[in-house]
Amino acid sequence: MVAFSTAALFVTLRVLFTATTSFAAPITAPVAAPATPEVAAASSYWLADIKRQGVVAYGASDFKIFRNVKDYGAKGDGSTDDTAAINQAVSDGNRCGQNCDSSTVTPALVYFPPGTYVVSKPIIQYYYTQFVGDAVTVPTIKAAAGFAGMAVIDSDPYMEGGVNWYTNQNNFFRQVRNFVIDLTAMPATAGAGIHWQVGQATSLQNIRFEMVKGGTGNAQQGIFMDNGSGGFMTDLTFNGGNYGAFFGNQQFTTRNLTFNDCNTAIFMNWNWAWTFHGVTINNCKVGIDMANAPTNQTVGSVLILDSTITNTPIGVNTSFAQDSIPTGGGTLVIDNVDFSGVQTAVQDYTGKEILAGGGIVKSWAQGQVAGAASGRVQDNLPTPAKPASLLNSQGNVFTKSRPQYENIPSSQFVSLKSKGATGDGATDDTAAIQAAINGMADGEVLYVDHGAYVITKTVTVPAGKNIKMTGEMWPLFMASGKAFNDMANPQPVFQVGENSGDSGSFEMSDIVFETLGAAPGAILMEWNLKASELGAGGLWDVHFRVGGSAGTELQADKCAKNPATKHDANPDCIGSFLMMHITKDASAYLENTWFWLADHELDLSSHSQIDLYNGRGLLVESQGPVHLWGTAAEHSQLYNYQFANAKDIFYALIQTETPYMQPNPNSEQPFTTNAKYSDPDFSACTTDACKSAWGLRIVDSSSIWGYGSGTYSFFSNYDQDCLATNSCQENMISVEKSSNVNMFGISTKASTNMISQDGTSMALDKDNRSNFCATLGMFTVS
Repeated sequence: MVAFSTAALFVTLRVLFTATTSFAAPITAPVAAPATPEVAAASSYWLADIKRQGVVAYGASDFKIFRNVKDYGAKGDGSTDDTAAINQAVSDGNRCGQNCDSSTVTPALVYFPPGTYVVSKPIIQYYYTQFVGDAVTVPTIKAAAGFAGMAVIDSDPYMEGGVNWYTNQNNFFRQVRNFVIDLTAMPATAGAGIHWQVGQATSLQNIRFEMVKGGTGNAQQGIFMDNGSGGFMTDLTFNGGNYGAFFGNQQFTTRNLTFNDCNTAIFMNWNWAWTFHGVTINNCKVGIDMANAPTNQTVGSVLILDSTITNTPIGVNTSFAQDSIPTGGGTLVIDNVDFSGVQTAVQDYTGKEILAGGGIVKSWAQGQVAGAASGRVQDNLPTPAKPASLLNSQGNVFTKSRPQYENIPSSQFVSLKSKGATGDGATDDTAAIQAAINGMADGEVLYVDHGAYVITKTVTVPAGKNIKMTGEMWPLFMASGKAFNDMANPQPVFQVGENSGDSGSFEMSDIVFETLGAAPGAILMEWNLKASELGAGGLWDVHFRVGGSAGTELQADKCAKNPATKHDANPDCIGSFLMMHITKDASAYLENTWFWLADHELDLSSHSQIDLYNGRGLLVESQGPVHLWGTAAEHSQLYNYQFANAKDIFYALIQTETPYMQPNPNSEQPFTTNAKYSDPDFSACTTDACKSAWGLRIVDSSSIWGYGSGTYSFFSNYDQDCLATNSCQENMISVEKSSNVNMFGISTKASTNMISQDGTSMALDKDNRSNFCATLGMFTVS
């Protein structure tokens, strides 16, 4: 991801300090009863006692990946200050902390057994770290009465002068799950649960925030997010506090959030695009406040789907009006939201009612629209009914949280290394991986110990075996060898189901797919599985990361950027043919999946930008259902997302970036158009700006349902002068020979044409300017 100045992101330290400080009269803090040390229960969670065999393939072989905080002296007894012990568990082993931009060779999975862990200062989460609480008996992290610091958990601490440890947009690869975070012993005038300033491949899951309830001086907040380029979070509950969540980020997908007794459930400080699904707000004063800076709106768009607000006077507070600026700013889309317990569903910042509460709002929007209708709206929308294949039994869009297997004992987990794979980043592990899959019994889970597993020919997961697979701290499956060298005859590396439409189930979580060197004929994953039931086939926290990291041989020492010289693609710096292909008769559920061709170095000391070439991001040819929750695809040459001959596809929210080096070389190199994969043809282009990767291409498809997209172009041959005119490329989203296309909350950056339909521009950037991007509330094709 590219870094921008704080001015470009509309966030200043002034906002930061006002968000965390209150000058109102303090409220008396709750008086705690005398502490009685807790006795933590023994855990049955498999993560606590599974045999540990993971090794960092491209780092120190003795590096400790799994850390139990009690092994470092944490007591979890509800009275001992465990701050130092927990931070030691996190930092042990010369890890990537302060003054380290990034590293993939010091990964840490930090486990918290059941108990209550008292902390007096922030727990600092280092780069490439997962904090995992016990999923059977969820632990509590409790802020002491005298807690000092920004937040109980801090993902990106501020140093002297307001500079962060990490570049916020590049703050990748983090998880926090299974915790109660308790601020109630603190004075109500201060405190935050998590400072979550992150980028892609990050997630929060299964966390409850306990805060002081009510009071005019209450300044507590569950999540404080001031910046970043995320991201995904789900299954969170916020009780009390001034703000349940204070949000500011380029783009984010959030679902299944519950807010009880907050002053304001969600304060949206700024964004380019943000999608909420399954939000429940109860007994708050304001549901969502997106009216920041009404004279020059800082919020790009907010989308709310399948949600309920009760006992809350104001549902949404907005600063949008018919003449508000910027033109595309303050976009709001409401889809199937129950405001029955709300007096005013939507009001402007002066208190004027825009939309009355008291019932269910099926489809309503404010913002710019294009396509079947055009202009500026602030009204109900006519929207076709979503297909039943995408919905659950309640008529809401289907969701399924990442499986954690809390009811499966460790004896049912089968170690990939115990089955003969080495994971050393050099040995061919293809046969061992295939044998392990073939040998799995029903009810078992294949546990991929941390390491780098080299694959030299297609590994196939039989659909009928109902395989479950989870990784230890993102182990690597790496494509290598002559089988994946021919771009004219691409081959799958990892094949889920042998033939398109094979019925069964498959679950995968916490695994990364890469290439070891150039693999121009590699399809990193071919998904043929037709799920036996809705959600039975899916990926959670699975990422496709090509180049830019240790062991890939596609790094800054060989593939440095070269904007000063006009050049062709370096054949030694080609990634894969296609990252993922969901085939015609398959169905799939993807959640928090990142298809990333590295734009910069993660491990070598330069951390510089690099020139790599990947053919295609995600290709979907499925007839449905396909659910894409919180996915992103970046920097592929031809396109990042393509739906071709597809049907019944849902996405919320997708994010893309165009390759930084384009048009040097342009999208016609090094991959040629392949009709078998419905590739775009750039031969009609007359300018270099036209020969740029599509962010999203929808071809010969129908029943497409998009709720939030951020498709960005930041450079032209690494030069950013084009940002001033928003013309880094000509086209970003194309809809061709397609019907029943329904897209909401569309943000593009620096593409002259936001959307084209059958070759005709339907919306121009200059007509729909938002805060940093251009934004449409809706684009439809009947």
